[in-house]
Amino acid sequence: MTNAVVLAIDAGNTRVKWGVHAGDSWRASGAVATTEVDTLDTALAAAPRAAVAIACNVAGDPVQASIARACAAAGLEAAFIRSPRAQLGVVNGYRDPQRLGPDRWAALVAAHALEKGHKLVVNAGTALTIDALTADGKFLGGLIVPGPALMRRSLDRGTAGLRLTEGAFSEFPQGTPDAITSGAIQACCGAIERLAHAMVSHGSAPVRIVLSGGAAGEIAPRLTLPVTHNENLVLDGLVLIARHP
Repeated sequence: MTNAVVLAIDAGNTRVKWGVHAGDSWRASGAVATTEVDTLDTALAAAPRAAVAIACNVAGDPVQASIARACAAAGLEAAFIRSPRAQLGVVNGYRDPQRLGPDRWAALVAAHALEKGHKLVVNAGTALTIDALTADGKFLGGLIVPGPALMRRSLDRGTAGLRLTEGAFSEFPQGTPDAITSGAIQACCGAIERLAHAMVSHGSAPVRIVLSGGAAGEIAPRLTLPVTHNENLVLDGLVLIARHP
């Protein structure tokens, strides 16, 4: 299995990302909107042939069924991961390990293999997940907050006077669109920095943030710790798990 060509699929709330990994590189990759997951079979039909398929899904049972059908059309049976107590040097700190989202687990596995030292593993998507990982692979726990776009939408839907308009980031916003955009980014960065501070108090001061997700570009320039940006972090973790079950 260590050299298997792997089809990896990460089904999130907004997008279903996929990639075919062979050797030490991605040979093909793409994404479809989660609401259009039934088109995944068409995308996979044009992809290089894989030997195994592995997936993580946080978008519900109908999406999982669509992924399974798309893989079957490609001649593969998809294995959907759940978070174990320990795997590939990472120890799950959740009281009930399987309650940890499988996408977060795959990201932790990839980040542990990617970078040495204590770190924060951050996925900035629809939700922002911030996970504390020690140098010896212990997942201490993490935070989940709305991502920047979801924060902005919540103000649009939940208030009468704050309509959703895109603003620019500013340290001292002087207009409402800029205040909303800047506030959402600062709130996300503040949550990351608070968990970093908690790791310092724990004796595991993080030396780096491993960052992925569609909103990574908004957040990365405002962070105070060094950042490694890996857009395929979850998919990388799935490949490792598939090849070293």
